[in-house]
Amino acid sequence: MVPLPETFDYHLPENLIAATHAIPRDHSRLMLVDRQLQTIDPNHHFYDIKQFLRPSDVLVLNQTKVFPARLYGQKSTGGKVEILLLEQQNLDTWVCISKPGLKLEQQIDFPHDLKAICKQRNIATGEAVIQFNVSGNPLLNLIDLIGTTPLPHYIANPQSESELRQIYQTVYAKDKGSAAAPTAGLHFTPQLLDEVAALGVQIEKITLHVGLGTFQPLRPENLSTATLHTEKYYFDAQTSQRLQQYKKEQRRIISVGTTSARALESNPQLKSGWQQTNIFIYPPYKFQVVDALITNFHLPTSSLLMMVTAFASSPNCSIPYTDFSSSLIQKAYQVAIDSQFHFYSFGDAMLIC
Repeated sequence: MVPLPETFDYHLPENLIAATHAIPRDHSRLMLVDRQLQTIDPNHHFYDIKQFLRPSDVLVLNQTKVFPARLYGQKSTGGKVEILLLEQQNLDTWVCISKPGLKLEQQIDFPHDLKAICKQRNIATGEAVIQFNVSGNPLLNLIDLIGTTPLPHYIANPQSESELRQIYQTVYAKDKGSAAAPTAGLHFTPQLLDEVAALGVQIEKITLHVGLGTFQPLRPENLSTATLHTEKYYFDAQTSQRLQQYKKEQRRIISVGTTSARALESNPQLKSGWQQTNIFIYPPYKFQVVDALITNFHLPTSSLLMMVTAFASSPNCSIPYTDFSSSLIQKAYQVAIDSQFHFYSFGDAMLIC
């Protein structure tokens, strides 16, 4: 039975919501959480992570790339519409969410004579399918021209669009397709990755395109079906083979972020190719692939907070999960608040080992 999301709650002072990333990126703060010893150490910076890595470790990164998925348009009545593109269905059609909601056959006008018509809608999920009057690469080029970085609305960021396209992106981003950044990876710099590799740590890259679940609260059907929104992920053949070998050798697999963890746990055989996942991880879930997790501090009552809580509870350590208020993660979050850590997408990080 899925625990009630509202029980995974905590109070965060607004001044602790990070408006931008640390400069340099790896100068963000780092909390070390030891699941077995039940200890919490907030006295590190992210560049210290080298101290906690072993030559036999495997670091798994999500190399998805954020695209400018937020479009602003206008209805024929003159009302403004905000569209967040989630997944391309074919050359001229996308799944999206909108604010306000769209009606069937409603037309939206965008700059540069780009237009779209609502062809399908799902009232329960808020999703819609829109068809553009342009297709293929010309459409992608227009989206890149008029779209904006899909920064979460709770972040009041003063940077320009050109600056946001750089800072809301990991330094190793490659495969375009995400409507949100895999934020745990934002802390890495090229130099830090080189230093980690020099230790002997194996760095592997997979892709999971981050989608709808980042933007919407949990719905009743998530609880009744014990599933989340669907996201696509990809392991290439060589990476798949290496990861399978690392597991046989019982190396420690360290997931950089909950998105990498979601892909790894959805694919315990570590098979190659494009696949889909709707996995919902909550206590008491037994992690099959991930042995340590680098993650940011997540929103209250979110599925990501539920996943992280599961990772730091039995059967993944000796302490059983009874409720969030007495969990190791709740204690870590309170230490973070007391220590003035920054939270959410541009916030500080924790290493749970």
